[in-house]
Amino acid sequence: MERHELSNEFPEHKEVIHHLKMENAHFKKLYEKYHELEKEIYHINTGIEVVDDNQMHVLKARLLHIKDEIFTIISSH
Repeated sequence: MERHELSNEFPEHKEVIHHLKMENAHFKKLYEKYHELEKEIYHINTGIEVVDDNQMHVLKARLLHIKDEIFTIISSH
């Protein structure tokens, strides 16, 4: 199972992501929440953690929402 790190999702924006993590508190919070959720989903997909399908759907929807918000911020820089 592949991880979905932001640096892999948006490789062309690595420098912008790094800059925003250092300079933008809201972006940093989104970044941290994204990685927390991504790690939790990875653990579920690999069998380390177990949740029902509904909970998994909620987690993936949250992750997608955060990723969209992150991309919107990245795109404006």
